[in-house]
Amino acid sequence: MTGGAMSAAEASSNITAHYRVRAGADSIEDRARKIAVEQSVEMPLAGVRDPAILAEIVGKVRAIFDAGGGYFDVTVELCARTVGRDAGQLLNILFGNTSMHDDISLEDAEIPPALLAAFGGPNHGLDGLRELAEAKRRAMTCSALKPQGMSSRQLADLAFEFAKGGADFIKDDHGLANQDYSPFEERVAACARAMREAFRITGRLTHYVPSLWGDFEEIDRGLDFAAGEGLSVAMLAPAIIGASNFVALKRKHPRFCFFAHPSFTGGARISPPLYAKLYRLFGADAVIFATFGGRFGYSQATCRAIADASREPLGELPPAAPVPAGGLTLRRVAETLDFYGEDTMLLIGGDLLLAEHDKLADETRAFVRAVETYSFG
Repeated sequence: MTGGAMSAAEASSNITAHYRVRAGADSIEDRARKIAVEQSVEMPLAGVRDPAILAEIVGKVRAIFDAGGGYFDVTVELCARTVGRDAGQLLNILFGNTSMHDDISLEDAEIPPALLAAFGGPNHGLDGLRELAEAKRRAMTCSALKPQGMSSRQLADLAFEFAKGGADFIKDDHGLANQDYSPFEERVAACARAMREAFRITGRLTHYVPSLWGDFEEIDRGLDFAAGEGLSVAMLAPAIIGASNFVALKRKHPRFCFFAHPSFTGGARISPPLYAKLYRLFGADAVIFATFGGRFGYSQATCRAIADASREPLGELPPAAPVPAGGLTLRRVAETLDFYGEDTMLLIGGDLLLAEHDKLADETRAFVRAVETYSFG
């Protein structure tokens, strides 16, 4: 271990970033110092002549631990003032230029209270979603509309069957945007109407969650349109639309709960649990992620850390709902609930869609029943 200990005052006012670096024991201290400089002033320190900048702005290496196998864990303190109040700049300060080194990953970050308060976290959080679903003491359920290529009418028919089966939420597949075979406004209007029709039959309101894409203005208009259809939940992919846009949209539409989709998060060498923490910080009420045992390769330890990052205390921010997905099946409901607990939302998409159309409501009903009757002991 190298580097001085942080004082309580420093820890409360600055950002602590944790990197994993592949390096030799003879070079790791130099690599760590270069990360600290690159993520702060990005220039040779010999050219920094202002003592205040050297003392306050330049990143400081606080610890280096040998993680084994040629890897080291490096802790760097970064000045929170360099972020301002911009989500994109927070990502830039944490990992901007350093992300271009393929032997470094960003594993975690501790955000000071002032920045937590500046971004504000979810509009409603886990409790708000529970209130919408009238699910005070149970896990929640969600399904997905797919595949690509279906018309708005066909997708609305699917949504109607899911809603008859009693799912709490039905989201667009994240690939649905504003394609010619399913234009956004046409699809949203049709699916919202399907929710109302199902409610008249079941007396239980299912919430349709449209997927929004495009530039800020397009998404902003889409949220206004969705609100006009009586909707109050929407889905975005922050890694693609931009973290700053996500924060701005969350603030401009405070009535909405937002699902954060993980698309494009796998290629940045930022740990999935940190993405969950940051998405919650920026405004995600629900954090979708690929659960273990599905078609992606996350371990149980990674999935546990994602769920913890979504729900554990984080300043004054409300908890977000972890949403395990990515190949979840009906037969794995008990195993999944046992692992994540009741403060979660299970998302089953493709497995339900294996049923014939006239059996889809029954298959959804079985999913809902399995979740709602599960005993957590």
